Amino acid sequence: MGKFDSYKVDLKNMKEDVLRIEYQLGNSFFVDIDEDNIQKGKVKVNLTIKKAAGVYDMSFVSEGVVIVPCDRCLDDMELPVSTSNRLIVKFGKDYSEESDEIVVIPESEGIINLAWFLYEFIVLTIPIKHVHSPGKCNKAMTSTLKKYTPKKAGDDDDEEISVAATDLDEDSFVSDPRWDALKNFKEEDPDNN
Repeated sequence: MGKFDSYKVDLKNMKEDVLRIEYQLGNSFFVDIDEDNIQKGKVKVNLTIKKAAGVYDMSFVSEGVVIVPCDRCLDDMELPVSTSNRLIVKFGKDYSEESDEIVVIPESEGIINLAWFLYEFIVLTIPIKHVHSPGKCNKAMTSTLKKYTPKKAGDDDDEEISVAATDLDEDSFVSDPRWDALKNFKEEDPDNN
């Protein structure tokens, strides 16, 4: 038995018009997927499949938490997961994804494995930037980061590092003389010759 066999749904032999399935995605699920975004978590997924005229309308409701590395200190942090997703599955000759929500599976097989879809639905809830709340980051890493973060003009050494040093405008940093010559360089606008 494969590690994702429990996520296979036999649509071709589905007897009911409405089928409900519950999945408990734990640490082993995220380790088995073997992707860098999430390595741990506990997410409950309620799936409702409605069959009508050879089309299977799948509604996924996911709730729980995942563990991801903090972008600032690299320690693990919890992120809540709460999402609703929809997937329409139809039968056809070959497997294809017609859109983000429509999948065609071979009618000869009639089975869809939902493991990767479940993972993608969860990953899409993770914000691009994820950091601990202020004061919760690893103190040793924060002090190292502070040591190597460029200082703004007029900064005192006792100040906390900014929440997002990348959000600061480039003119607020102490100038590096090696780059000063580039400040005078301006690309000519071809429309203003």
